[in-house]
Formats: sequence, C-alpha cells, structure tokens
Amino acid sequence: MHLTRRNTRLRSFTNVVFTLFALFTLTNFVDSPFTRVLAPVSVAAKTAAAVANAVAAEDFIPADVPTSGDRDLDRIIMQVGERDGVDPRLIHAVIWQESRYNQNATSHVGAKGLMQLMPATGKRFGCDDLSDAASNVEAGTKYLRWLLNRFNGDVSLALAAYNAGEGSVEKHGGIPPFSETQNYVRIITGRYGKTYHPVLAPEDAAAYFNLLPGSPQEVAAN
Repeated sequence: MHLTRRNTRLRSFTNVVFTLFALFTLTNFVDSPFTRVLAPVSVAAKTAAAVANAVAAEDFIPADVPTSGDRDLDRIIMQVGERDGVDPRLIHAVIWQESRYNQNATSHVGAKGLMQLMPATGKRFGCDDLSDAASNVEAGTKYLRWLLNRFNGDVSLALAAYNAGEGSVEKHGGIPPFSETQNYVRIITGRYGKTYHPVLAPEDAAAYFNLLPGSPQEVAAN
C-alpha cells in the first residue's frame, strides 16, 4: 500500500514535468495562434526588435560622412549612394561644390538643382524634375557612376567630365586646360580625399566604403 502511494506520486510528478516540457517546446518552437497566446510578450519583443533594427539600419549614416545640415537630405544622399554603389562622401563633395546644398540653384547656362544637372543630362539618367531633391541626386549619382566606369575609377577624370563633358576630357587626353575645370577637380578631390573610386556592385560598394552598421570606421568612431 505504501509502495503504491509512492508510485502514484512519482507518476504524478513525472506527468507534471512532461507537461511543462511539452508547453516549453510548443511555445518556443511551434508558431500557432495557441503558442502566440501563450507567449505574447516574447513575440512582441522580437517584432519590436526587428522593426527597431530595420529603422536603425535605414537611418544609419557613418560618422565620417559629411552633413548638409538637413537630416532628410543626408538620408537621401546616403540611400542613393548605397543603391547606386557610389560613395556618399563623393556625392556630398560634388553637391557642396555645385550648389552648396541649394536645391533651387540654377547656373547661368541652365544647370539646375543640387547636382547642377542640365535638363538633357537629367532626362538621360531618368530625372524629369530637376527641382526634386531625391530625383536630382539620383540622376547626378547615376551620371557620376557612369563617368567613373568610363574612366576606370579615376576620380579626377570623372569630375573633369562632370564639369566639362566627357568629350572634352577625351579630346584633351586628361583634365581640360580650363581654369574652371581644373579648380573644380582640385577642390572636390581635396574635399573627398581620394583619387580612385572602384565601380562595384552596390552590396560590395557598401562594404568597401564602410557604409554598413558595425563597419570598422563606425566601431572606431564610437
């Protein structure tokens, strides 16, 4: 009789342990309405963390990338640079020289917007509204990438072509002998600090130019 009671208690204890183990397994490894009710806090926490990480990644700008003073514009430049595989630092240097970040700037020859694109160049690279900041930066960046590719990553020649036209660079076999173009190249390369920019796939460029959260430059800055 005594042994029977002990065996009954042991079986009851074993059943409780088995039930707890089964619930643990269900709530941690099986996705269903039942398990989501059992573990709402865990699911909500994971969802919130995922959203927060996505927002942080989208808003991430390395500490050494220049700023326009306008966070929205900085984000546009960063995202366009990542999408087109062009270093945002170079885009900033070009915009600073071209318009000082004034999206309403217009030159005496009719170039418009942040990256001072001629209407024909804008259309060539998909921009019909040069006064739209995002569209202007996108088209100007695509043009920069096209020039970098044409001149094998030579930043000076790409910039000279951006200012004076690729035909002029090819005609003179290098930077044209125009004081405006020579000063233009000197100022922008001085601000950018590099004379070579490889043309890479966007995902490779993001890693090469340290544009990802947790990159060596960002870790060092923090």
